[in-house]
Amino acid sequence: MLSCQPQSKPNVLQQVTDSGVLKVGTQYGLTTYYTGPNGPEGFEYELVKGFADFLGVRLEIYPYFSLSQAFSQVQKQQIQLLAAGLSVTPQRSNEFKFGPPYQYVSQKLIFKQGAVRPRGPEDLTGEMIVVAGSNHTDTLRRLQQEYSNLDWQATNEMDNEELMEAVLREEYDYTIADSNILAIMRRRHPELSIGFTLQEPQRVAWAMSKAQDDSLLAAMLDYFGTLYEDGRLAALEDKYFGHIRQFNYVDTRLFIKAAEKTLPEYLPLFEQYADKIDWRLLAAMSYQESHWNPRARSPTGVRGLMMLTLPTAKELGVTSRLDPRQSIQGGARYLQGLIERIPERIEYPDRLWFALAAYNVGMGHLEDARILTERQGGNPDIWVDVKSRLPLLRQKRFYKTTRYGYARGDEAVTYVSNIRRYYDTLVWLDEQQRLGVDTDQPEAIGD
Repeated sequence: MLSCQPQSKPNVLQQVTDSGVLKVGTQYGLTTYYTGPNGPEGFEYELVKGFADFLGVRLEIYPYFSLSQAFSQVQKQQIQLLAAGLSVTPQRSNEFKFGPPYQYVSQKLIFKQGAVRPRGPEDLTGEMIVVAGSNHTDTLRRLQQEYSNLDWQATNEMDNEELMEAVLREEYDYTIADSNILAIMRRRHPELSIGFTLQEPQRVAWAMSKAQDDSLLAAMLDYFGTLYEDGRLAALEDKYFGHIRQFNYVDTRLFIKAAEKTLPEYLPLFEQYADKIDWRLLAAMSYQESHWNPRARSPTGVRGLMMLTLPTAKELGVTSRLDPRQSIQGGARYLQGLIERIPERIEYPDRLWFALAAYNVGMGHLEDARILTERQGGNPDIWVDVKSRLPLLRQKRFYKTTRYGYARGDEAVTYVSNIRRYYDTLVWLDEQQRLGVDTDQPEAIGD
């Protein structure tokens, strides 16, 4: 007689593949997950959607309104992992299992520009508020052991973005923000100032239940290995954060003011002639070129809102580069032509960044940089790899091997980054205007 052997329970990875669904928790936010005009967006969303595709299953996203609720669902194994820009802290590591790190963030003490700058925990004399259950509360509890007077409020009613806006409204004196989300928020609210760093860079990774076996973790390691190897992780990181690493308060403030005061005069023209291009990108490009000055002139002789060269203007049928209508129409047509000349295999948004770089440095020099990228083992079809080679076109040992020779490739990199930052800000301003939100901000005082 055959003995009955109990059926072994399939591991987590097998359960996922058998069901055809990967259940992932997250939180709403600029760096995690939100619904954009074309559907779900966000750095964490794209990263975890790629993992589901890697496993050959469908992604089910569960956005939670509080971290404590999200962590609870991980513990109960109602979801297989939590992807919410989570810093790996000692406290969390005691309770959860984490996947491989894919980013590093530091924690910054935030106050409003113009107030007295706190330079350390001993200077925190006002009201501070942070997100309940966040890594920030862990940091504050640790600091409280040394600074016994340290006090704060924790809330589940507002997210990190809302807390920073509350500080700007002077409802609270301080909050804490991770460096990646702060970089995005300062493009919208330049008055967000950094007092000091509370926590040096920490790993960011996905969380799983400690009771869960390691099968999904092993698949995760394979997935991130391929992302690192083929450059997709670097490209995705660049898409969301690559252009906002550097912050210039004066430039950001001046741009927002120009968008409110000067842009309305030319906005109908940008909308009219943008055609297939987002008018906000065209406007951002024009600001980088001329600061929306129709009579702008550079030392090299380019003129007008879109800074067209004389030969390009003639080719486009522009009879007066100083005429805003002709300049915008000509610049839009020229940019669209460059986009169409980029190889079809290059996808958006990289295709757009390549075209912008070509507008600045020329298509020939861009191709030289792509060839250099390939020679050096990089991917010539992704912007993050090519932008690191464009500056090499200033160095003789590199440009002497290229077809078109010397070029100020570093300026093209700055050019694209600036346009991307201005574009992000214009998108936000446009959305706020559509919602009827007042974005006017008081003038800052002092440093």
